[in-house]
Formats: sequence, structure tokens, C-alpha cells
Amino acid sequence: MEVLLKFFGGTANSVTCKCMVLFVTVLILRLLLFPSFPSFDGIEWTNIVYIRNNHPPLLGSEFGIRKNKFLEVPQIVWGLNNQKIAFARACLTARMLNRTLLMPSLSASLFYKEIDLLKPISFDKVFQFDAFNTICSGFVQLGQYWDVLNVTKVLEMQKGSGRKWTLERDLSQLREHSQGSIDDHEVIRIVGKNPFLWHDHWPVKDYAKVFECLHLVDEISEEADRVVSRIREVGREARESINASESSSFRPMPYVAVHMRIEIDWMIHCKKLEQRLNTNQICSSREEIMERVRNIAGLKAPVVVYLAVADKLLNDSSILEHWGEGILPFEKKKLGVDGIYKKYPYLIQSAIDYEVCLRADIFVGNSFSTFSSLIVLERTQKMMKIGATSMCGNDARWPSYAYNKPSGEESNGPMKWNTNMSDSSLQAISYGTNHISC
Repeated sequence: MEVLLKFFGGTANSVTCKCMVLFVTVLILRLLLFPSFPSFDGIEWTNIVYIRNNHPPLLGSEFGIRKNKFLEVPQIVWGLNNQKIAFARACLTARMLNRTLLMPSLSASLFYKEIDLLKPISFDKVFQFDAFNTICSGFVQLGQYWDVLNVTKVLEMQKGSGRKWTLERDLSQLREHSQGSIDDHEVIRIVGKNPFLWHDHWPVKDYAKVFECLHLVDEISEEADRVVSRIREVGREARESINASESSSFRPMPYVAVHMRIEIDWMIHCKKLEQRLNTNQICSSREEIMERVRNIAGLKAPVVVYLAVADKLLNDSSILEHWGEGILPFEKKKLGVDGIYKKYPYLIQSAIDYEVCLRADIFVGNSFSTFSSLIVLERTQKMMKIGATSMCGNDARWPSYAYNKPSGEESNGPMKWNTNMSDSSLQAISYGTNHISC
């Protein structure tokens, strides 16, 4: 006691100093005897991490995510990019609850209605688990089921559905489960609908941060390397046939990737969507896509155009015809890389195609496609990372275009496309839009 009094520069007879010493002593005893109790200002110490437990925790913890509290979510289903959005939404929900997300199952197959036929595939068979936690450290955290100490201490949280389950009710439910006795449970298990269908409470930049942490496992990434190498090889051969001096050049040959949505089920869907939204800028015919790609400003021929198309179109030779002089269209079958894709289930095939499109020098897609939209988001983010000042100019490093919207110029090329990273939600990207930022 006297040591503490001297530290505060007071005497044993000073009432103020005695009060200060008593207060400090109580704090020390509290930390020693009750290390995991909440303190007066809402700060909590655990044997794992230091966290601030203020509520509502809409922005998560500024000191990291608790590693001894977990969130479990249903199997993530549907298309690759719907699954990526659902996964990110699950991560951000866990962040809001200040919990580690237990590694979810993805779906290797694609069945929209026959849920029982969905083949689960572990997250770490597609994306690098350790890399995710390293890059996203302090923002979101993935955990393994063996990290859970008491598998019986699980609280089930039923997600509401229907029109009465509003954004506000959903937010209120999350807040209730982030505090009090409910928060004492080691595991909260969300049951009900697929996370893609959950309400969205987070801005685009938060989703982008999660997507940035997703790196394909080496096996899949190397398969994408092989496809890209083949595309560039074809481009180099085309250039050499015109200009022999190109043979001594070792620089990568540029290519254009086009996410071509013209399959029958898509055209039926988009025609209905156009009628509902009273617009004619969602569906694009094969001829319209070709014309707009040909009219990209500054496009230098000859150039290889990789067509990312549904497998059902691979036997339709018409998609490779009438592109115009200097435009060399290839899909996976004509490239001779279809054997790479056939080794894997749908999800992995889609992941390879996504990576091939992402790495393209120019990308052209449909702004109402989730696949196209997430590619443009990542390309926009890449340009922001390198401090690009010209995001929509002709000298943009990784330009993207939407073929379903005309540029408005006489050339009738596609509209330049970047993601608005300041949007308050991912709804436009999740469900499609013709409001693009360039």
C-alpha cells in the first residue's frame, strides 16, 4: 500500500491518494481473480485475445475476433459466386457477433432445387485456410470444428423468412445474440435458409476485404495457370504469323476474356427480368456481344478472345464464327484444355474459369451476372491497390466492360465498368444492375 502511495506521490494521510490506491488495488485483484469478467468500460481479457465487447458490434472488434466463441452456418450452396457471397456474408455475421466462423461446407455440384443432391466439399479443398486467416487476421477468422471444447453447448438461432422478416428484425436478432447470457454459449448455430438469402447489413468494401482473403489452393491455381499459358501461347503464335519479330519477344501476350451468357435458360430468365424492370439492357444476343467486343476502343488485333461459356455451348460452333478480322475466339474445347476442366466437379471448373477471366488484360461481362460482377469488383480493387488514378480511362490497367450496355459512343462498344466500392450494400452485385460506375 505504501509503495503505491509513493508511486502516486501522496502520503498515507491523503484521502485522495488512499482512494486512488484502493481503486487500483480492486482493479488488480479483479484481473487476477476474474480474468474473463467484463470490466467497467466493456473491455474483456481472455487467455486468447484482447477484445472490446461494446454493443451493438456492427463493425466488429477493433482488437481482433474471439477465438473461443464460434458461429456455425448451414451448407453454402448454388453457383460459385453465390457461394462466395454467402461465405462472405457468413464471415461478416460472425464478425458482427465477435465470433470465429467454423469452416463451412461449400457445394461441389450445382442443383438449384434438389438440395439433397448437393455434394458438399470442404472450404479448404477450394481455398487456402491458413492464407485466409493470415490475410484477414483481425477482421474475420475461420476455425476448425476440433477447436470447439464442448460440442453440446450449442445455441440454435433460427433465421426468419418471408416478408415479415424485415432488415430491422434481422438486425435486432443479431444484436440480441451478441450480448448477455446468449453470448455465453460457446457455439451459436444458425439454422434455416442459405446465407446468400440472409439480409445484407454490410458495405461493399467489407465484402471486398473478405474476397481479398480468398486464395485458391495450389492445385486449382496451377490449373488456371495452364489455361492462361495456353491462351497466351495461342496469341503469341498468331502474332508471330503476322510479324516474325514477335518471336523474340518474351512479354506475355494480352488476351480478352468474355463471360458469354447466351444459353437458353439464361435468355428465358433475363427476358422475364427485362419485362419486370422495364428495360432492354440485360439480355444480349451472340451477334450483339460480338459487335461490342469488336468495337472496344484501342483493341489491337490480332487478339485472342477467351469465351467463358456454359458446357452446353461447347458443341455449338456458331459461337466461334463471324467475330471479325483479327479477333481469334477460343473456348476451352478449341484451346484443347477441356480435359483440365473435366477432372473436376462444377465448383472447381467454375473457379478455374473465374481465375482465367480475372487475370485477363480486358474483361467483358454482363452486369446482371454475379460471376461477372465479382470479377469486376476484384479487378477494381486491384487497380485501387496499385493507386491507379485512371480507373475508367483508356489507359486503365485492368479495364472491364459490360456488353449489355452500349458505351453511348458512335462505335457502339461496350460500357466501361468498375465497381462502386462506396456502395452501402452488396445488393447490386448480388442481384444484378445496369447502374455501373464508369
